[in-house]
Amino acid sequence: MEESELLKKRKEKMEALKEEGFELYPNNIQVKDTAAAVLQRFSEADHEALSEIDERFSLAGRLMAVRNFGKAAFIKVQDRTGRIQAFVHKNILDEKTYNLFKRLDVGDIIYISGKVFRTKTNELTIEAEDIRLLSKAVRPLPEKWHGLTDIETRYRQRHLDLIVNPQVKEVFHRRSRIIQLIRRFMEDRDFLEVETPMMQPQAGGAVARPFKTHHNALDMDLYLRIAPELYLKRLITGGMERVFEINRNFRNEGISTFHNPEFTMMEFYQAYATYEDLMTLTEDMLTHIAHELFGSLSFEYQGMPVDLKPPWRRITVRDALIDLAGISVDIIGDTAAAIDYARNRGLPVNDDDPLGKVIMTIFDAVVEEKLIQPTFITQYPVEVSPLSRKNDQDPSFTDRFELYICGREIANGFSELNDPADQRERFLMQLAEREAGDDEAHEMDEDYIRVLEYAMPPTAGEGIGIDRLVMLFTDSPSIRDVILFPHMRIRDDGGK
Repeated sequence: MEESELLKKRKEKMEALKEEGFELYPNNIQVKDTAAAVLQRFSEADHEALSEIDERFSLAGRLMAVRNFGKAAFIKVQDRTGRIQAFVHKNILDEKTYNLFKRLDVGDIIYISGKVFRTKTNELTIEAEDIRLLSKAVRPLPEKWHGLTDIETRYRQRHLDLIVNPQVKEVFHRRSRIIQLIRRFMEDRDFLEVETPMMQPQAGGAVARPFKTHHNALDMDLYLRIAPELYLKRLITGGMERVFEINRNFRNEGISTFHNPEFTMMEFYQAYATYEDLMTLTEDMLTHIAHELFGSLSFEYQGMPVDLKPPWRRITVRDALIDLAGISVDIIGDTAAAIDYARNRGLPVNDDDPLGKVIMTIFDAVVEEKLIQPTFITQYPVEVSPLSRKNDQDPSFTDRFELYICGREIANGFSELNDPADQRERFLMQLAEREAGDDEAHEMDEDYIRVLEYAMPPTAGEGIGIDRLVMLFTDSPSIRDVILFPHMRIRDDGGK
């Protein structure tokens, strides 16, 4: 049946119900039970034990299935906790209520109340003594209500995805649990949760292309933040010493299975700590989460076994290129040779790119995918680390790390650059990159330099991608599976 014909029949049914005095969208029902609570409470009770219980239970949820047997029917009702079966019989309901039930549709929101019993197949069931319509579904559920499988439709219509695919809801329950565990972990270590501006007069704190908007009253351009870093370090300078923020960042970049232009990040900063301290803290945090979720540090991600047992491997960018990708020292140490190597593999590099930038382009292409077990990559080139402290032994590198698991970057941290003169030089280096055509390079930020001139204590900071972390701990192949409403191109018919 065409959708237009289905809609027409549904609307005719709704008009008939209204004429007979039924409210289609009442708001006067109190519900005291849930499907899961009833099922759990009587999970061990047999038929005889249930027959002695005179208590009535009331639930509300979506009608998901109906099996008619003439004057009787079994139905499935789904609430936020799961599904439960109910038994409907003409001899139990009054005539008006039974007449209403016969015209209910799968997808309607209903209320049921009654006693519990077990069927011949031993399924715990509510014997419906009352049924009410709470919200009439005008549109039918997709695919005859057996499941929504089209990936794009699932992302565009998450409400339907959640209705017909219960496992999707579990992903977002686990996401919430992971964030709760992170918060508790940080608070237990004396970190203070804070909020910093989402709209900033200057995009900073990361190397990325921002979204731009305009504030009419102030007549000024603003940018959706690409990172909270520079504001959080202002708080460190102000003496707060241990701060963290879990919130959204926005980067005007491509969309892929692990990139969304709007994403959730946890950034934290600890005064009197180094990047090595944060590597240990990150190990502790992720092993804590895994233990709470799985009771184990071993699990699978997309068929790959993952073992979070510490200590995790720590290897420099240089050694990873040599040991894991088999690239010779001569290539790593020579700009022209590195550019030739990159171009021979079709990688995007320019003649005037500094060596450190070329090296990281090669690293991203040939090393990342090999980093399956948790690995800290350390000692990043100064050219790609404008806010990181230089390494004391070799100032061409920085005291920085990135954590990789299953070939994806999960976290990025470093000992913070708190020398205002050095910071100005780094910004000038980034400005040269911008003038050469890199519109993701960091801009000069005079106000932030003034902040450093008031003396920021030695500090280490880190950002953890919450979405990618949730992907890992829910075995989800795409970032869109762990974001309730991922960004999609608007369809030709105007649909989102």
